[in-house]
Amino acid sequence: MKVWKVGELAKQTGLTVRTLHHYDQIGLFSPSQHTNSGHRIYTEADIAKLQQITSLKQLGFALEEIKEMIESPSFKPDEVIRIQLERLNEQIQMQENLRSKLLDINQLLTAKQEVSAEQFIKLIEVINMNNYLTQEQIDKMKKRGEGFSPEDKKKHDKEWSELLSKIREELGKGTPAESPEVVKLAKQWIDMTNKFTGGDPEIVKAAERFHAENPGNPLQYGVDGELYKYIKKAFPKV
Repeated sequence: MKVWKVGELAKQTGLTVRTLHHYDQIGLFSPSQHTNSGHRIYTEADIAKLQQITSLKQLGFALEEIKEMIESPSFKPDEVIRIQLERLNEQIQMQENLRSKLLDINQLLTAKQEVSAEQFIKLIEVINMNNYLTQEQIDKMKKRGEGFSPEDKKKHDKEWSELLSKIREELGKGTPAESPEVVKLAKQWIDMTNKFTGGDPEIVKAAERFHAENPGNPLQYGVDGELYKYIKKAFPKV
């Protein structure tokens, strides 16, 4: 039976020895065997478990969540592969979408034709969304958006603009984010966001990461970094 020492396993998998030691310390991934001198020895069964952990981590699960999942009697290793394949297919579809738009613009530029600002904006949007949302999430949001009438969208834009003005006013006055006034505005923020996300926690999480990492980006629709950090502090109180 083939076995691996910790250094060999780290070198072959691209993980660090420190990471493997940490996994062992928190009880997530420990070697099945040890030498007489106490050195860690990993078996083929250990490698299979490490692959599951690596896949789940790549899918965005925290180490504590992974530990609970793989220790659960209902855990199915093949389910991890299936989920990872689905995610990979979504990413491929999104990259194909980006490739298609890049090809269109490249053809226009090669032919010395003018590329409209709107086309560049759509390209920027696709690039940004590729980094934060899966194709399934984008399609879900588009489908929800199609369910709103032009009047509904106009009303939403007006309400959103008014909400941002109120938040910015409280920010300017130095009102603590934990105050009842700001918490009330935070609740309105969450309610309005849920209209378009359907309350999907993964979409909300992706949107939050986008706002946090792209201060001043035009796709934030009036939400600058300072304002977002301010209203985010009120979320736990909602």
